[in-house]
Amino acid sequence: MGQNPIQWFPGHMAKTRRLMRECLSEVDIVLELVDARIPYSSKNPEIEAMIGDKPKITVLTKSTLANPDISTEWASFYKKMGKRAVIVDSTASIGIDALAAAVREVLQEKIARYKDKGMQGRKLKAMIVGIPNVGKSSLINRIAGSKKAKVEDRPGVTLTKQWVPTSIGLDLLDMPGVLWPKFEDARVGENLAMTGAIRDAILDIEEVAMILCARLMEIAPTDFMTRYNLKPEECEELDSYDLFELVGRKRGFLVSGGEVNHKRCADTLLDEFRGGKIGRISLERPDK
Repeated sequence: MGQNPIQWFPGHMAKTRRLMRECLSEVDIVLELVDARIPYSSKNPEIEAMIGDKPKITVLTKSTLANPDISTEWASFYKKMGKRAVIVDSTASIGIDALAAAVREVLQEKIARYKDKGMQGRKLKAMIVGIPNVGKSSLINRIAGSKKAKVEDRPGVTLTKQWVPTSIGLDLLDMPGVLWPKFEDARVGENLAMTGAIRDAILDIEEVAMILCARLMEIAPTDFMTRYNLKPEECEELDSYDLFELVGRKRGFLVSGGEVNHKRCADTLLDEFRGGKIGRISLERPDK
């Protein structure tokens, strides 16, 4: 990755961009989902231009996987920028009521106009957008109270638009996950790869896991060393490859000849990071 930013723009994502533009006139508000662990990297830079002046709320998803203090910093950052942000976690039912309240607050003038026209109770319509695997389907199912949208822990599951009714006076338009044509910043591509927004099948997951080791040692050394039984003196001045090798040896991921099974070690590291088993870790904070 480092010198060659990941390129990832399959045909269905170009189709999604056209679909989003076509459907904007059908909705009252846009809910843009970003991963609470990487709010900057998981924000599609094209969204603002695409939606124009349509009301929007930023939804920080998967919050139980992120550092709660850093998520609060992000919410304050958005507020200072004059933007609404809500921290949620669909699996833990965190922030769902706050999101519904925020939608009503942002659209209060439109709701008042509907009331004046005798259309009180008219359902509002929201478009849900975000990168692949950011948690759109999980959020929709939580708000809808039933499994209306297909959910899998891999990107690219939702491929067509879906209207989903809910019991909170809001109809949701689920859009396929969309990335953007080119990651100019290699670190953005790395963050998306580590959190699972890009399919592992197109990546060198061993390289991704090595980068993750170095990043965890930098931002969450105690969590990282505790999870893999590493001692500070063992990790001093180790580069990402040697840290990765050390984790493999500590876990006993060895093949004949005493070599580390890199594939097994990489799979384990990424699965445990993405599942929150290493700790509640945010890879980005607003002051960076």
